[in-house]
Amino acid sequence: MDRRRLLRSSALALAATGLLLSGCTGGGSSSSASATPTKGGSGQGARSAPTAELKPYYTQKLSWRKCGTSGFECATLKAPLDYAKPGGDSVELAVARKKATGPGSRLGSLHVNPGGPGGSAVDFLQSYAGIGYPAPVRARYDMVAMDPRGVARSEPVECLDGKGMDAYTRVDQTPDDQRDEAELLAALKDFAAGCEKKSGTVLPHVSTVNAARDMDVFRAVLGDAKLSYVGASYGTFLGATYAELFPARTGRLVLDGAMDPSLSARQLNRDQTEGFQTAFRAFATDCVKRKDCPLGRTSAEDAGARLKAFFTRVDGKPVATGESRELTESLATTGVLAAMYDEAAWPQLRVALTDAMAGRGAGLLTLADAYYERETDGTYSNLMFANAAVNCLDAPPAFPDEREVRAALPDFEEVSPAFGRNFAWAALNCAYWPTPATGTPHRIEAKGAAPILVVGTTRDPATPYKWSRSLASQLSSGRLLTYDGDGHTAYGRGSDCIDTAINTYLIEGTPPQDGKRCR
Repeated sequence: MDRRRLLRSSALALAATGLLLSGCTGGGSSSSASATPTKGGSGQGARSAPTAELKPYYTQKLSWRKCGTSGFECATLKAPLDYAKPGGDSVELAVARKKATGPGSRLGSLHVNPGGPGGSAVDFLQSYAGIGYPAPVRARYDMVAMDPRGVARSEPVECLDGKGMDAYTRVDQTPDDQRDEAELLAALKDFAAGCEKKSGTVLPHVSTVNAARDMDVFRAVLGDAKLSYVGASYGTFLGATYAELFPARTGRLVLDGAMDPSLSARQLNRDQTEGFQTAFRAFATDCVKRKDCPLGRTSAEDAGARLKAFFTRVDGKPVATGESRELTESLATTGVLAAMYDEAAWPQLRVALTDAMAGRGAGLLTLADAYYERETDGTYSNLMFANAAVNCLDAPPAFPDEREVRAALPDFEEVSPAFGRNFAWAALNCAYWPTPATGTPHRIEAKGAAPILVVGTTRDPATPYKWSRSLASQLSSGRLLTYDGDGHTAYGRGSDCIDTAINTYLIEGTPPQDGKRCR
């Protein structure tokens, strides 16, 4: 399911966008074995030695090598494929670091995750966090990242080739008749079957709980007594899951753009539909004040109606793009939604919509391609594959079949006339997943954990603000920090108030007052 700016650092913005069309879920996963976690407040987890079978993983030595730009190092971390059978097969996980630059004493390692699920944390570290996080933070921490299992360089889930993904992304997500519906269901089933065929071995083992356990192995190997962490979007669920499993090993955690682990997949999808409608309303309110607005100059409501009418026209007649691919309704919708992640992309969206309405669809197609992490050579990253694999394992499907989607359409369309049908049908993907869910939605309290800072943005499209409020209230040590603004996540988006509060927490260990608000 981020990138501080949509076009400034695609690794973050697009990882968060992965939450959208793959049926976002946020329930907790369960498993039959644990890496000596504690789920209460006893605090024994940090002092408990790993089991004999896990000890080789916790005591392994990493062989660091130079990689990427100057100052970065990479290595391979081993973890059990199945924590229920730690003596069995292992997985190899890509990790990276950039050592603290000074001045000031080193505070340990600061783990970062950009979200998704499916976003490459290693890419995010090298393209943004390791060079763009505030200098005082980088001075005191080794900046580190791990691609979660199933993602990017860590045993990546694979499903479709480039041509297959091109076909999948243009399928009508708002079927108008039985033929459209049959094509959509076939595409969802083919996607799931491709994942099973190409990645069947790793597919049952990419849950968020397993990724959190991997983080604990990485923490130990780095020599840190506690985990310090900044997670965005889905990364907040990963961080909260870690705190639930290992409360006594939890250090300074920043959960920015939080998910609510207590909600069902269906409710999460409905809430996210509402979140994108809120973000579009903010865009439209700004747009109608401008001379170049392609959606009229009257009101946000009228702009929404014009956008819906445009989608309907494209559904009947796709728009030329200057290349072999046409702009279909589904790709046009994805392009618009991608620009909702950051208000800095609004001018680009106005131009792209103006062009598309005049029969030139290249601009919206570019935005959609960025969302899906499609390269110019027609290849895709594994973002959307990993996104579905993790989501479908972490919680039961939002809808078990197409009949329930049809029944839910009025509810979704009431929330968002322009996007509701798209979100409802997209949430059907996990119904055909080959690996049954291992997790169920539940509250995360993480009793015994140190203060955890939860950051919410009031008009966040992908992780609605109420999710941050909810997670902060669930966590026994949760503190809520609010950014009154637009876009997805808050850290590093230009608010001195937000950045100062988070920097102070990370460096001094002092969280802001619960309920603090910033602009």
